[in-house]
Amino acid sequence: MGSAKVKGDMVIAIDPGDIRKKYAAKMEGLCTIHDGSEHKLGAGYWLAKAVAADLEHKKVIPLYLEAYSHKAQEFRSENHQLFKLIDTVSARLGNKGIYALDRGGDRGKLYDKFLEKGKEKRFVIRLEKNRDLIHKGKRKNCYGLAIMLPCPYETVMIKYEDGKEEKKTVSYNALPVRLPGKDSLLFLVVVKGFGAEPMMLLTSCPVSWKVKEAVWRIVEIYLTRWKCEESFRYIKQCYNLEDIRVRHYTSIRNLVVLILAVAYFASVYLGDNLKLKMLVERIYLVSKRFFGVPTFFNYAIADGLYNLLFPDKNGINKAPKAEKPDFQLRFSFWEGTS
Repeated sequence: MGSAKVKGDMVIAIDPGDIRKKYAAKMEGLCTIHDGSEHKLGAGYWLAKAVAADLEHKKVIPLYLEAYSHKAQEFRSENHQLFKLIDTVSARLGNKGIYALDRGGDRGKLYDKFLEKGKEKRFVIRLEKNRDLIHKGKRKNCYGLAIMLPCPYETVMIKYEDGKEEKKTVSYNALPVRLPGKDSLLFLVVVKGFGAEPMMLLTSCPVSWKVKEAVWRIVEIYLTRWKCEESFRYIKQCYNLEDIRVRHYTSIRNLVVLILAVAYFASVYLGDNLKLKMLVERIYLVSKRFFGVPTFFNYAIADGLYNLLFPDKNGINKAPKAEKPDFQLRFSFWEGTS
């Protein structure tokens, strides 16, 4: 369903995640994970995630969410899990979308995957400082290239934090490069001013490095990946993903898939289906967010769904008997509505 809504140049953000179970002892397949929120090791499960988004940040489409454990019998490697995600998504999307990954995606086997002959995919990946590239026939370190590269293009970034607006001027530029041992023409995009050190992005997207807007578009693709991180937090927080209490590994994986389906329904289906316009308005109202509705409206939708369903203590019931059964299940608050 999500693939039909993904347009040609939307960003496909891929990001690892985790479910931490601080107090669990009997859950099957518990493994050591790195808690991204607290930046420490703990017990839990890994998540493989993919979300599509447009550069204008108007659409965020959950595509893939899978829980896995490196203690599971079928587990092979983190790279294999990553390739499984890419193959599953690309089987539906075809050539649509530009894959965007943080520094964890700067790995040789992933470049092999993206640049495989006949199956090439567009990507933007943030580089580690130790990555070597070929520039003008010579092998050079990417960080050294970034330091020496003049960045004549500038733009002003506006950052909102704690209700305050902060302006930051960043400069940027790009140059053609290749990976050692590969023929594919790539581009190194360098951005200075975000932090103390330059940000380095490697992309297979064609870039006219003499055109300011073309270079900045690659930066925008990477920044859109950050917006997708917000959708991951939304799924984890609003649906209490870490509060899973089933104990079998298969059950845990199944619940994560169901949560992905709910997140898709709330963030995409409710917003896009005009027939459900009144339902969306009702959910916003029930959420009680009359003031300060966050820009990421899915939080308000999730709050509304929670408040709407919370009074129903009995869950889903069978529809009342009728002369001709319609085989529908409905909540008790459905009675008397049209």
